Amino acid sequence: QATLWSPRPLRWAGRAVGLLGFAVVVVAGFVGPTTPLASATILLVWVGWWASLAILAYLVGNAWPALDPARTLASALPTGALDYPERLGAWPGALALLALVWLEVVSPISEEPRVLALAVLGYVALTLVGAVAFGADDWFDNVDPVSRVFRFYGLVAPLQRVDGRLRLTLPGSALVDADLDAGDVAFVVALLWGTPYDGFVATPAWATVAEAVVGAGVPAHVLYPVALLVGYLLFVGVYLASVRGARATAPTFYTTRALAARFGAALLPIAAGYHLAHYLTYSLSLSPALVGALTNPLSPPTPQVLVLPAWLSVVSPVAVLAGHVLAVWVAHAVAYDTFPGRLQAVRSQYALTLSMVFYTITSLWVVSQPTATPPYL
Repeated sequence: QATLWSPRPLRWAGRAVGLLGFAVVVVAGFVGPTTPLASATILLVWVGWWASLAILAYLVGNAWPALDPARTLASALPTGALDYPERLGAWPGALALLALVWLEVVSPISEEPRVLALAVLGYVALTLVGAVAFGADDWFDNVDPVSRVFRFYGLVAPLQRVDGRLRLTLPGSALVDADLDAGDVAFVVALLWGTPYDGFVATPAWATVAEAVVGAGVPAHVLYPVALLVGYLLFVGVYLASVRGARATAPTFYTTRALAARFGAALLPIAAGYHLAHYLTYSLSLSPALVGALTNPLSPPTPQVLVLPAWLSVVSPVAVLAGHVLAVWVAHAVAYDTFPGRLQAVRSQYALTLSMVFYTITSLWVVSQPTATPPYL
């Protein structure tokens, strides 16, 4: 691995850019155009941040800590009035991530700039309250779902920050030594399920199911969170069953809980692969509209959409499969680092690999489906 210089001026520039972006999102949301493709608020949040910056987080490195306006503002405030309850660990972050996924699906924040601006203001305000109350480090490390999403995506990337320096490593190598606990594993699985859920509820298959269930008398506002929770529990159950299977085929003194924490980070490349499959063409096609909106957020030019070549359609399945391959490699590396015997390490991978195949097939099925408007939203 190679060590790269990480100059302080770049970190200060990142903070300034993050604060400027936050101001643009809020101001353009309230006084700018309301058409989604002309709104700097909509484009900056969904195209620039959630699509493009997240892609950079796992393909290159995680820049969000330097850009995060909430973290920058929290650094100027007295924090840590209360002790963070250690027994909670990272569980609040997993619950918060599921709540954000549900909110993004059922609310108009992806289409209405004013609603999105209000949501961003509320999120930053809540984050600052939490940071002041429990300390910035504890809040961003354990509770704030956005920081945790980018941190975990960043573990997949080749650029890693170690002792204040940037180190160039093999993609995914940081996952081998990732130190997770039960709450972290719950968060990783929530991240693994969250984006496929977003895609699943926009498929014709879901539209058929939703029509039938709502027609049977189940309210739509109950159906969507129940589907989110059921899918999440299914993903958790598959992973825990694979860990139990690994322990059965490769007997060890490690408990199921310990093995689950040890192999949890290996799931992150699958989550990153699906995110890339879901958002790459979205990010590229709307990049001209984003640039145009940022040149004049309050009165942008006519939005332009980039017409992509047909061959880019192969990127989605390739991205999912590449994430699967990297996940299997990481799991194998963790196994050889965990178990004393080579045969024991190989046997531990049977069930874990099957669970990864399940996650990958699920992702491939979702990305292969045509897009339909989610019913009852």
